[in-house]
This record gives sequence, structure tokens and C-alpha cells, in this order.
Amino acid sequence: MAVTVKQMLEAANAAVPKITPDQAREMIGKGNTLVVDVRDGTEVAQSGKVAGAVNVSRGMLEFRADPDSPYHDKNFSRDKNVILYCASGGRSALAAKQLKDMGYQHVYNVGGFKDWVDSGGAVEK
Repeated sequence: MAVTVKQMLEAANAAVPKITPDQAREMIGKGNTLVVDVRDGTEVAQSGKVAGAVNVSRGMLEFRADPDSPYHDKNFSRDKNVILYCASGGRSALAAKQLKDMGYQHVYNVGGFKDWVDSGGAVEK
């Protein structure tokens, strides 16, 4: 049976908590938190990213998150809180669910980059 994007997003949003930018800042302040920007590099180059975030395009996420992958990024660790965002929250929801499926327990979706900026969140160019 075919699955639609709408169904995938519903499943992702049911599995992964959506947090506010304020909640994200609080978690970041406590440490042991990885912030992941899953937008493409061209998007990040145009707007900047959340200060301290790691940019991993959605298409490379699984390769960067899997410690057995030759492309593993050492910033990813299953004992960290992982906060994801994209342009509007859709890609980050799907990406967050994928990380949950890969064994990451503390995964959160903060939604869109614009929400972060509008809330006064720190940005680096």
C-alpha cells in the first residue's frame, strides 16, 4: 500500500515532539545537545543557520548519523538530545522520525528556521 507525504508527516509528528525555539534554547543551554539543520547547503548559504548547528542535508542524514557508516559525523551520538529544523518543519519532522527509527531516543523538531529567527534565536552566517 502506497504512503503519501501527508501520512508520513502525520506519523513523524506523532513520533517526535515539536518544541518551541525557547524550549530549544533551554536545552542547548544545558549542554549535551546537537542542533541539526537539514536544509540544503544553498539554503544555509543564503540565510545562515542556528548558531552552533551542524548542517547535514536531509539526503545525507542517515549516513552521518550511523556510527557504522564511513560518512559518520562524530557530532552525532545517541546519548545526546538532537534538535532538528529545516525551512518550514516538514523535512525536519521526517528526519527526526528517521533518527528515532535509528535508535536516537531524545529527538525533537523545532520546526522552521524562520521561527527560530523570529523568536530572536542566535544565527551564524
